Amino acid sequence: MRTIVVVLSALTLFVTGYGWSVYRQLDSSLVTSDVLGPVAAPDGATDILLVGLDSRTDANGNPLPQQIFDALHAGPDTGTLNTDTLILVRIPNDPKKPSTAVSIPRDSYVSIPGYGTHKINSAYARAATTERTRLAAQGVTGAALDQQANQAGRRSLIATVEQLTGASIDHYAEVNLVGFADITTAVGGVPVCLNAPVKDSYSGADFPAGPQTLEGPPALAFVRQRHGLPRGDLDRIVRQQAFMASLAHKVLSAGTLTNPAAVSRLITSISHYIVLDQGWDLLGFASQLQGLTGGNISFRTIPTGTLALPTPSDGVAVQVNPTLVRQFVSGLSGQQATAPDPAAAPAIGDVSNASGRTGLAAGVQNLLDDNGVVPGAIGNAPRVAHSVIRASAANQTNAQQIAQLLGGLPVQLDDTVPAGHVQVLLGRDYAGPDTSGATVQPAGGPTAAPAPGDDAPGAPPAAGPAITAAGVPCIN
Repeated sequence: MRTIVVVLSALTLFVTGYGWSVYRQLDSSLVTSDVLGPVAAPDGATDILLVGLDSRTDANGNPLPQQIFDALHAGPDTGTLNTDTLILVRIPNDPKKPSTAVSIPRDSYVSIPGYGTHKINSAYARAATTERTRLAAQGVTGAALDQQANQAGRRSLIATVEQLTGASIDHYAEVNLVGFADITTAVGGVPVCLNAPVKDSYSGADFPAGPQTLEGPPALAFVRQRHGLPRGDLDRIVRQQAFMASLAHKVLSAGTLTNPAAVSRLITSISHYIVLDQGWDLLGFASQLQGLTGGNISFRTIPTGTLALPTPSDGVAVQVNPTLVRQFVSGLSGQQATAPDPAAAPAIGDVSNASGRTGLAAGVQNLLDDNGVVPGAIGNAPRVAHSVIRASAANQTNAQQIAQLLGGLPVQLDDTVPAGHVQVLLGRDYAGPDTSGATVQPAGGPTAAPAPGDDAPGAPPAAGPAITAAGVPCIN
């Protein structure tokens, strides 16, 4: 999960002159995977995709003992390779510009090439499952089956992230739960600080308030906890960013990598649990990182909308607008991200169900999503007779296109509608297309509270704290 710091730690050995023999030992033991496509055109930065994988095998595809996962509170093995942590690290070619680590919420609802629109953490698993089925039919078994299936999963995930962010992934690094815990022990623990005590039976997190140093299973629990946090998964992302910042601060400070025993443990962990892309020129990358300090690394999260976006088949997801995400990522210059212009983005479709037909809003929003409209707010409304589409004058063209898509609904211009948004109100007269197979809503009145499974609105997240690798921030 904190893969970039692990790689950075190893490279620092060479950059600081610790030893050519140590670098050769690391280089010869690395596990690599052929996951990158053709070399992309230069974009002014090196983009690295870091992946924390809920995997029960080592880097070579060999199964790990269940007792290890029991100690880590990892839960039952569902057989699904979900990517619990996704971080895009952008390192500008200009050494004077700071680097940025951008977190992507695992429940982001995005387009997965070849598989439709789903949560981004399923991109790896969907492609890996498809490839595993194909290979098993050909008689491939054991570690070879896992390695080849996982390679297809990595390629699918890279393609999904590239499509979402507009970045061309130059390098890939992956670590599983056991590897993360083992690596934190190898470096002698990582300092963290909490604003208040926490106790969570799901992750095993049980920590007092204030500064403390964590390694092994407690460190994993710290970055995995989301239950009991004010903003759930987004607060977990802040936890992960703070932990990564602290680890980077420790690694980039004097003394961490001068202990031969610690170096040996670190190399053993990397060789067992880290997977990198083939052809990564580690020496060249190390040269690029010379002079990097903790203050030159900042941690951000992609723009998100509601955290409670209903989906047709994936439960509740995190709303994202790919255009705003691409503007955000392209604007990272090492200072402040360029503020995206919502009015320049494709339409965000807010759908309200005032028809009394259960599931109609979800079905219409899914149809809009399939036709390039970014999913927006969704909910029930008091019943009305007539359907209508509202938008500001600046979004009139988008509104008219959506109106035609939904069977020729009337459009009302309303400058109180937020920039970039088109509001769809579905009345009892709605006879246009949708994907829900909606039925008449049971009695309960036009203002009855939504039942479980009905369309329900969510709320946008609050802003998180600014984090850099210059120290140890106190967080939730």
